[in-house]
Amino acid sequence: MPPTLASLVHHSALKLTVRAGEDRLDVPVRWAHVSELADPVPYMEGGELLLITALKLDADNPEAMRRYVKRLVGAGVVGLGFAIGVNYEDIPEALVEAAEQEGLPLLEVPRRTPFLAISKAVSAAIAADQYRAVTAGFAAQRELTRQTLTAGPEGLLAALAAQVDGWAALYDASGAVVAAAPEWAGRRAARLTTEVERLRDRPAPASAVVAVPDNEDRVELHSLGTGRRPRAALAVGTAAALGTAERYAVHSAIALLTLTTERSRSLYAAEQRIGAAVLRMLLAGEPDHARAVAGDLYGGLLDAPFRVIVAEVASGPAARSHTEADADALGELAEVVESAAARSGESVLVVPDGDRLVVLAADGGAAVAACVAHAAALEAARPVREQAGGDEQELVVGLSAPVGPIAATAAYKQAEQALSVARRRGRVCVEHEQLAAGSVLPLLADDAVKAFADGLLRALHEHDATGRGDLVASLRAWLSRHGQWDAAAADLGVHRHTLRYRMRRVEEILGRSLDDPDVRMELWLALKATSAE
Repeated sequence: MPPTLASLVHHSALKLTVRAGEDRLDVPVRWAHVSELADPVPYMEGGELLLITALKLDADNPEAMRRYVKRLVGAGVVGLGFAIGVNYEDIPEALVEAAEQEGLPLLEVPRRTPFLAISKAVSAAIAADQYRAVTAGFAAQRELTRQTLTAGPEGLLAALAAQVDGWAALYDASGAVVAAAPEWAGRRAARLTTEVERLRDRPAPASAVVAVPDNEDRVELHSLGTGRRPRAALAVGTAAALGTAERYAVHSAIALLTLTTERSRSLYAAEQRIGAAVLRMLLAGEPDHARAVAGDLYGGLLDAPFRVIVAEVASGPAARSHTEADADALGELAEVVESAAARSGESVLVVPDGDRLVVLAADGGAAVAACVAHAAALEAARPVREQAGGDEQELVVGLSAPVGPIAATAAYKQAEQALSVARRRGRVCVEHEQLAAGSVLPLLADDAVKAFADGLLRALHEHDATGRGDLVASLRAWLSRHGQWDAAAADLGVHRHTLRYRMRRVEEILGRSLDDPDVRMELWLALKATSAE
């Protein structure tokens, strides 16, 4: 521990005597400083033992001494050493009383003890304390390294918690607690998810000091990883601020966990390459080869119904290029899906595919649920982003129906179809089942469909604009009644012969036969598309 006033008083060679403030001798001394200035406060940093002979002080003046001592205490001076036998044979009573009133320890320095001896004693004690801290830090580093190699991150956290006399926790990229030590610390660490998420948004390396809700712990958060986006975080909780040795231990833990994280990233990249090969084989209609390549890594995923998720970033008109924002949005989705799968023990296949992300996840599992929940959160936050005037890239996701390995190609097409619909509708996420369960009519809002409808019906609208008939309304009524003349004529309030004449005019103008079911279908969809405007 650093030197204190008490350790200096007990130093046999210094022969110091306490004249005031005996109850405050356990204060650490940062340095010993000699100053004969009447006002040395501008040159103080706090934590000093100030040594004086009162060469320029009116030490017998009670009022002057009260002001002098009061300023020293305000500047953080922890003690005052007064040399007797130089300018004063004894410490003036005015100074003793002022020190007692302000609670400032006052030490009598005998004439045979030079100030240099006190400075050397303080310096030696500080150096010894630093040496002990460095030695303890290296010992902690060796222990943390040993635990990392033998027991992994869990062993490292346990050793770190013991070193700092507190607790430690490791978070994944999504802010979920991966491991904690001691075991009870997991619940406490889980309360800091929001702070970990804030830390993740800052460029690495980043750190923050936070407080656990309903607890007096002092918690330090540190991001882990060398990339622009941290892939993990470390929390260290203690009852008080960390000392030098504890700080060494924390920094060692950060370095070791960062190395572990970077190694995990290399393994992750290798897994992604295997996943890409498995995906290509599935889409090529080779499920048996895909299973053989996947092995234990993805094999369980291919033995049960899974969903294909295709995601990309839809840019606004002012931002069409593939940027870091695209990668961030897709990377965030990948982290959400992978973290959910890891927590539930599921297998998941995540493959970056150019400016897309392709995911194979177990049907009904946590990964699919996390994907849908993430999309819903983005959808809910959209009004806020729009109000802020952002024209930023937005994630768009399409989900297939549950399939097996044999139908992987069909599932990929389903996911692409759902993705296309989500993009046209301005939605974040669309599931393929929603398309089958809903109506085709919302799909007619596509600009290409509207252009086709306008072109197909333009001649009829131009005819009606001359006032020579109501061919568009008549065609709509006739198609809605499935070609039943009497019913359609009744709806229009005209004779059925009039309706027959109008339908012949429609055929003449369009040059197409209404007896053709494809023609009737196209006309009906065109009418629906134009009426939806």
